[in-house]
Amino acid sequence: MRVVITIQHPGHVHFFRHPIEELRERGHEIHVFARENDVAVELLEAYGIDHRVLAGSSDSLVSLAAVQATYEARLLRHARRIDPDVITAIGGVAAAHVASVLGTKSLVFYDTEHATLITRLGYPFADVICTPSCYREEIGPNQVTYPGYHELAYLHPDRFEPDPTVLESLEADVDLEPDDPFAVVRLSSWEASHDVGHGGFEDPRAIVERLEAAGADVLLSAEGEPPADLEPYQLETSPDRLHDLLSFADVVLSEGATTAAEAAVLGTPSVYVNPLSLGYTTELDAEYGLLFEHDGENRHVRGLERAASIVERTDDPWRRRRERLLDERIDVTAFVVRQVESLARTRTSDGTTPATNAG
Repeated sequence: MRVVITIQHPGHVHFFRHPIEELRERGHEIHVFARENDVAVELLEAYGIDHRVLAGSSDSLVSLAAVQATYEARLLRHARRIDPDVITAIGGVAAAHVASVLGTKSLVFYDTEHATLITRLGYPFADVICTPSCYREEIGPNQVTYPGYHELAYLHPDRFEPDPTVLESLEADVDLEPDDPFAVVRLSSWEASHDVGHGGFEDPRAIVERLEAAGADVLLSAEGEPPADLEPYQLETSPDRLHDLLSFADVVLSEGATTAAEAAVLGTPSVYVNPLSLGYTTELDAEYGLLFEHDGENRHVRGLERAASIVERTDDPWRRRRERLLDERIDVTAFVVRQVESLARTRTSDGTTPATNAG
């Protein structure tokens, strides 16, 4: 069969990396199309994934609309030539629109409830919408739920083994010894469409001072330029090696939900400081105790104190908690492959779309 995959964010590369490999090994023809956004194209190149870039980046909601229109028009032209059995994506606005024009099948994966612009534009046109079982919205008969998280498509132990040499390759001015406790702090740019109107930590210096006082070296992974006096803390490492680093950290303090969840499924305790609560961040907190969600008043103060208290703990419950998570959640790559193949078969059958929950 022929499958088109569209990539518009670095996280999409991670999510589809292993399904692309497996589908090709199973004899399917895979076509990957991308939009330049942050390091998405850089990651595709780092992983050796053949792709074609259809549109550039955007720096505002207005320019995003123009870029998206260009992306969809070019995707339609290429997909018409390919005549795919399935077009799949995360969020899936372009994928669902193009598939509906061509009369092919669209398969959308999503986990972000508050991204209402994307869901309103994409969901009505999608044939199948796959969401984690903790997703808070009921979409309708085309929704398929599964017991897992996007992050388990690439960080499940069947797919990922952390490389300890990442600590030797750091370009930050922090000299880490193998047993030194350290914290990774991920600060967001707050420029994403679903982050409009929200804000993060006002002074990253306070974060560094508090975590150092707790006994941890600090590595900053910030979108944009940090204050000049914090440049030595700024993490400079290849984006395809960030997950190695998260795996060996003692704590991750993040304004971004994806980074917080990545650390959690790797067994690294993470503190998520953001007014936007999500189904998967809440589940990783309430059910597994691997992520600590702070989304209310004084969240920055409380989140920083939580991160410091984790550094100062003498016990280590994280390995046991991760083992329980892995016992109860699935290898999401295997699920993605099954869904793609199942939906592709319907195109040559009676036209119906099976939507069977994995949970």
